[in-house]
Amino acid sequence: MTTPDQDLLHSVRAGVLTLTLNRPAASNSLTWAQRELLIELLAEASATEQIRAVILTAAGQKHFCTGMDLRSSPGTKSLLAAAEDTTTDAGADADTPQPPARPTGYATRMMKTGVQRLTNAILDCEKPVLAAVNGTTAGYGMSLALACDLVIAADSARFIQIFTRRGLVPDGGSAYLLPRLVGPQKAKELMFFGDDLPAAEALRIGVVNKVVPADELEATAREWAERLATGPTRAYAFTKHLVNRSLESDRTTAFDEEARIVEANMTSRDANEGVASLMERRKPEYYGW
Repeated sequence: MTTPDQDLLHSVRAGVLTLTLNRPAASNSLTWAQRELLIELLAEASATEQIRAVILTAAGQKHFCTGMDLRSSPGTKSLLAAAEDTTTDAGADADTPQPPARPTGYATRMMKTGVQRLTNAILDCEKPVLAAVNGTTAGYGMSLALACDLVIAADSARFIQIFTRRGLVPDGGSAYLLPRLVGPQKAKELMFFGDDLPAAEALRIGVVNKVVPADELEATAREWAERLATGPTRAYAFTKHLVNRSLESDRTTAFDEEARIVEANMTSRDANEGVASLMERRKPEYYGW
């Protein structure tokens, strides 16, 4: 049996935390344990000054992520056990009504404490998160990529909003994230039909930032991440916050928040270094704080 650390490889080099989904035989579907470890490591990245950028990728060449592996969920296992168990609890009062295996509110709770937490962990990470999509990403796997700040895809990658093919509603934030990238009409087309979105078309409509040959994906992602890792980390964090908030704020609120954040950023060492390097006509040296 593999451990969560074997299913999710993680290493830090040159200020870049690389997170690699490592279940290629299972199409890199996410287990409950992987999800929890991802959330933990993204929180640690925010709090660790030596980490200045994050790459999220996957092992193999066929799949980036095909969503959650429902068989791995403790909740799913308990539900299956309950469905198979037709016996009556000997200690239970026969006249006392027993709650259903999935009472009202169960699915809502599972969403909020499950995939939505992971999406929020990426959106709220204070370091830039770059997805290197090496193959097919479907269902929640596409939500995972959409939540990242930058997306580089192999030319063989495909993106699939597969939910309605299974009679399901998009989850993990897809219906929030995708329209903000491609507009509501195109988002509904992708979600209603669930057709494959090739990498080249994903680039054209704004789902990804860059498409490269598959054998160049790792090097390109590393180049971008290391460039970010030598930049003004706090300015990136503040910029990410402002952009993520921009589509939900009115102009007055957005401008007020921008002004306060610009002031807060000027207390950072890197902001002062940036101004000094401009005045002194030299290349800035950013430390990340």
